[in-house]
Amino acid sequence: MCSRVLGLVREQIFAGLFGAGYAYDAFVVAFRIPNLLRDLFGEGALSAAFVTVFSDYDTNRGSEATWRLAGNVLVFLAIVLSIITLVGTYYAGAIVDLLAPDFRLIAGKTELTILLTRIMFPFLIFVALSAVVMGILNTRGRFFVPALSSSFFNLGSIVGGVILALLFPRFGQPAIAGMAWGTLIGGLLQLLMQLPTLVRVGFRFLPSLSLRDPGLRRILLLMLPATIGLSATQINIFVNTNFAASCAEGSVSWLNYAFRMVQLPIGVFGVAFSIAAMPVLAKHAATRDMAGLRQTFTSSLVMVFSLTIPATAGLVLLAEPIIGLIFQHGAFTALDTARTAEALTFYAYGLFAYSAVKIMVPVFYALGSTRYPVIASFMAVAANIVIISLTITTFQHRAIALSTSCTMAMNFLFLGTVLYRKLAGFPLGYLVRGTVKILLATAIMSALLMFLLPLLSGWLHGPVLLRIPGVFLAIITAASVYGIVLHLLGLPELTVITGKIVQRFSRS
Repeated sequence: MCSRVLGLVREQIFAGLFGAGYAYDAFVVAFRIPNLLRDLFGEGALSAAFVTVFSDYDTNRGSEATWRLAGNVLVFLAIVLSIITLVGTYYAGAIVDLLAPDFRLIAGKTELTILLTRIMFPFLIFVALSAVVMGILNTRGRFFVPALSSSFFNLGSIVGGVILALLFPRFGQPAIAGMAWGTLIGGLLQLLMQLPTLVRVGFRFLPSLSLRDPGLRRILLLMLPATIGLSATQINIFVNTNFAASCAEGSVSWLNYAFRMVQLPIGVFGVAFSIAAMPVLAKHAATRDMAGLRQTFTSSLVMVFSLTIPATAGLVLLAEPIIGLIFQHGAFTALDTARTAEALTFYAYGLFAYSAVKIMVPVFYALGSTRYPVIASFMAVAANIVIISLTITTFQHRAIALSTSCTMAMNFLFLGTVLYRKLAGFPLGYLVRGTVKILLATAIMSALLMFLLPLLSGWLHGPVLLRIPGVFLAIITAASVYGIVLHLLGLPELTVITGKIVQRFSRS
């Protein structure tokens, strides 16, 4: 939550300083290039594969072998990613032309994007090494500090970026380049702040580089199908960026601001549950406890639904007031608010599926069945191209958000069906009963919001000092009603959470 809120502050600063257009379009595309590789080496394939193998070593091999594996992986990654960074920096021009060829139509836009790409490429090294450290800490039961590390990324980006953005124009450099250097500072801070906790859990750095190490080979083999699958995801991102760059100027920015907003619930609910569940699922798989694995997965899925389904309804109904409150300052205009809100609405429809897939994929890793997420990814590529091609003329930038939601829903249904067979079934009745309760509570919450919106219209669309209480009143009222209804309906996961909170306060 801290990380996502700071991420929104970071986006507010971008909106206020640069609006939606020339400079921020260039930054988004430039950051997307190392970010594509971050999905592979950071929060995606590497993280899941490393936690699976590291958990097995920690459970069955002993401390010496476990730390030797960690040292080998860190050294191997540092070397490979340094080479990739050098190659990417050298060929930055060709990569930018491939990703956003229409930037050539606007004088200087491609050159600015190339400059920003070269500044930010080393971010990949810091974030990948940080993901390995996070995997070690999560396996050892440490979640708070690794989760907080991304907050330090945002802090570094905000403080370092703003200071440099204000200084750079005095030396003839574009202000947006300061934000690029701030991103690099933030990536380094994300890695460094986890190191003291790593030492405290008993980590011993045993540097070695052995390509014959069976643990390293197993991690790479687990990563291979996921790498292929993620290449499909990168194709989707390439297609989306290409289409967005061909729409009206500002479309890349509108989509990015909207996706950042929808990333708040995805990060807090989907990614958080995925990170917390991954070591537990891996341990169940390592001890062949299939009943425990099924129960952990099903309960995690119900928890994710209980948070993302009402979040979808809230984002759809409050899209424009929320975007206006957060971003409509400085260079960010009322038109930018309207276009960003449209994109946010379409992105929100796929929120439940996006978050649920974050829970499903680690189960496939724990079972060693990584080919199915790959198949789902390539199905998503084909569907994405078809949906955008059919809707881009009518919906413009909204078509990309709509396609993203549709393909994620297809991904969720496919993976859910396969997982049901792989696990020899899971408590489907339990899942359906929980989902029906969640939908009923969400419907009551939505009806209340639809009643409130006309009453709060003067606040929600007035000056900032009125918008703040208006938006917060709507959100708090809706969330309270939803929580009360769900509690009355007796959702077990909510009862567990509220019980833990009460227990914690009672101890305090």
